[in-house]
Parts: sequence; C-alpha cells; structure tokens
Amino acid sequence: MQPEQASNLKNHFLVAMPGLADPNFGGSVIYIADHSDKGALGLLINRPTELDLAALLQRIDLSLQDAALGEAPVFFGGPVQTDRGFVLHRPVGSWSSSLQVTEDVALTSSKDVLEAVAAGHGPRELLVTLGYSGWGPGQLEEEIARNAWLTAPADAVLLFEVPVSERLSRAFGLLGIDPAFLSSEVGHA
Repeated sequence: MQPEQASNLKNHFLVAMPGLADPNFGGSVIYIADHSDKGALGLLINRPTELDLAALLQRIDLSLQDAALGEAPVFFGGPVQTDRGFVLHRPVGSWSSSLQVTEDVALTSSKDVLEAVAAGHGPRELLVTLGYSGWGPGQLEEEIARNAWLTAPADAVLLFEVPVSERLSRAFGLLGIDPAFLSSEVGHA
C-alpha cells in the first residue's frame, strides 16, 4: 500500500537528515523540479564534481565566451542518467526540452541552452548537473515518512547564489534548524 501524497513538493528542497546513510544522498540538498502521483524528479545542488562548466562545454565541442562563467562547477545531480546533462536556470526562456518549474525557473535537458550559454546569450543564473535523482510513485513520500528527509520551500538565492559549501546549513536554516541539534536516531512513542 502506497502512502498518500501529502503535498506537491515541486519547487521545494529535500534536506537529508543526519541519519541518511545512502552514499548518493547523505548530507545532500535536492531541488525538486517535478512531483506528481507518477513520482518525483530532483537535482542535488550541493555535490560538485571535479568538472567545471568550461570543461563540460569543451567535451561537447562548445567554446565558452565568458571565462568567469566557465569556472562554475558541474554538479552530480543524482544517480539516474549520469551521462546526461540537466540545466536548472532562470529566466525560463524557450528551449527545446524544458520543464517550467516556477514562473522564473526551468529545468532544461536539451543542448540548445548550453549552446546559448556558450555563445553568451543564455541564462546567466544556472546550475548544471550530470544525472538526476528520481523516485517512483509514492517512494519519496515513503522516505519522508521514514524521516530520511526534511522539506522546505525552495529559495532561488540558495539555488543560484549561495556558495556550495554553505548550501546544506542554509537549507536547514530555512527550516529554523541548527543541524548540530539533530539526532541521527529516530524515536517512536
């Protein structure tokens, strides 16, 4: 029996509880880009890879006009389709394969957004990942019920402006929680 979907977590953060031991998700903050009765899709936003944007673009034969933008990290978005790129960005724009998450944030998986970024006329606020995190119907709700995740409404500043090293503590801060006071043990009354 699947738990009922309590709410739509689209445009929310999942913040890993300290007891989450999964190597893919322990200590992570995930931005949920889509959530329905069919499942959920999100991107880890605090797990940079060794690759930067300039190196990624070079791998797909694109040359970046703005060298400063090239230093942006490429993130491990999750364990699903790690050979594919996903670009979370604002403004939304009109790209070949985009999912509009909010009025001003979209998730694009087509190469045209990267071509525009390389040429200097793509979105300036972006987060690029390889792979994504996915959950089947009811799976995310089950994990939340088991206290694996806390949820918080997403904040675009945290997504696009906060340094990577501060994202986990800032996500806990959105909930008014100091992670030092959280226990990794789950209690039952």
